[in-house]
Amino acid sequence: MSRIEPIKPEELPEETRATLSEIEGAFGMVPNLFKTYTHFPPLLEANWNKVKTLMMQGKLQRKVKETIAVLVSKDNSCNYCVDAHSAALKSIGVSAEEIKVIKLDLEGSDFTAKERALITFARKTNKAPLSISDAEFQSVRDSGASDAEIIEALGVMEIFTAFNKFLDSLRIDIDF
Repeated sequence: MSRIEPIKPEELPEETRATLSEIEGAFGMVPNLFKTYTHFPPLLEANWNKVKTLMMQGKLQRKVKETIAVLVSKDNSCNYCVDAHSAALKSIGVSAEEIKVIKLDLEGSDFTAKERALITFARKTNKAPLSISDAEFQSVRDSGASDAEIIEALGVMEIFTAFNKFLDSLRIDIDF
């Protein structure tokens, strides 16, 4: 059970309800993550804007970003985000079998070498950022990844690392 319950929609300021309405339009529901942020509307707004920027814009395919979200969340043991972004992968046409492959063996997936390099780099950055050698960083560039794509992949890792900690510390109920 969640440690902090969301505020009832009718008790929220109009501006916050408008943000939740936009979130519902994007996801078909308002995830408990965002409902919980209603206790501090500026953080709700900031994180929603960050999600829109990272997950709905940029150069990387949505499948790559959702995979980073799933694998970073798996590495951080955040079941909420693993479930949510596995569902997101399904919603963009990735089969359950392919999601299983992605979770177990990224090398067996149908990502390009550049996409695999970016996903692997984001995971390693999440786990041990100070252990990344110059040669490992160069190999991401050598795969064809631009600096903008590297930053975008790390931005996805960054937001999901934060979401993982937030969700798990508050034991927010999984709603996917």
